[in-house]
Amino acid sequence: MSKVRLNVAKIDERIRVVQENLRGLLEQAAAYSGAADEELMSQRISEQETQLQLLRKQREELSQPRG
Repeated sequence: MSKVRLNVAKIDERIRVVQENLRGLLEQAAAYSGAADEELMSQRISEQETQLQLLRKQREELSQPRG
């Protein structure tokens, strides 16, 4: 397996983990109440969304044909 495919596979796995984290955080956010809890959950969700965007960008860059 080429390095690119291996790296893409690793990124795909990390994307899957981050997506699972986001689902869990969203479920927790729905169960919590109170301003402090909501602020913390919003921050954690934002961090995971940022990580997901970065991973998707890395995957896209690795998937593009080299010229």
